[in-house]
Amino acid sequence: MSLLDRLKQRLTRTRSAISDGISSLFRGGRQIDEALLGELEELLYTSDIGPIATEISAELSRLHKRGEISGEEDVREKLRSILLDKLDQPDHSLDLNKHPTVLLIVGVNGSGKTTSIAKLAHHFASLGKSVILGAGDTFRAAAADQLETWAGRTGAEIVRSHQDGADPAAIAFDTVTAAVAREKDVAIIDTAGRLHTQKNLMSELEKVRRVMGRVVDDSPHETWLVIDGTNGQNAINQAREFTQAVEVTGLVIAKLDGTARGGAIFGIKNALGLPVRFIGTGESMEMLEPFEPEPFVDAILGKTLA
Repeated sequence: MSLLDRLKQRLTRTRSAISDGISSLFRGGRQIDEALLGELEELLYTSDIGPIATEISAELSRLHKRGEISGEEDVREKLRSILLDKLDQPDHSLDLNKHPTVLLIVGVNGSGKTTSIAKLAHHFASLGKSVILGAGDTFRAAAADQLETWAGRTGAEIVRSHQDGADPAAIAFDTVTAAVAREKDVAIIDTAGRLHTQKNLMSELEKVRRVMGRVVDDSPHETWLVIDGTNGQNAINQAREFTQAVEVTGLVIAKLDGTARGGAIFGIKNALGLPVRFIGTGESMEMLEPFEPEPFVDAILGKTLA
């Protein structure tokens, strides 16, 4: 099954909100006019696409006045072009030639961070990479147990403490040290969920980053922020505040299967300028997809395969 087909299956609520909504606007052969374009702008806003909805509506209005668009298919094609442009990001593929490649995963409680780590472990294992996990969330009850369970399912090794409140920096240091000693390809370090306002936890995160760099130069090689896709536009403010406190290099947007707010990706990209690395599209281990703009846009616009 192609990536487009998989995304069409898993992003049904977002596709229904956007694609089916567009079809409803044009029902009965309705022609394009300012009223329709206003309703389209509202539809895009309610799908959590955000402020760019106004830009899109203005551009479609301009093209309509020039006679360049005349019906639903024209609107869909132009909308596709605009949305792809908004998701444009440089080819910044993860360099897995470093041994180990060290990933630090951050986010607030409830974002889907630990589950996303498990899915990342599964993804890298499916590429033939050996993985070790660091259970650096030492404050949330049973967090390490949860990660250990996931590690067992993915075949990853794990470094953890069996005492609550252990030093997360020590866990990170031991994980990266073990990754080097055991010649692992990828080390993924979990961290306690935190808010940008918790200055002690933010300072702790900087300590975690420093001790990792003592073991492997330039590590962590990537710091990814996990965002709950069901939070829609609210995720943008949360992410912006977090990235002001921590050097984040990419985003993992979780739980997109359970929301009609998948359009928030556009606002997040527009606001933060950070690459989206992966999107979570379901609960199963394989339902974490490397983010590719074209199949994502085609899936939410209901594009069919030729």
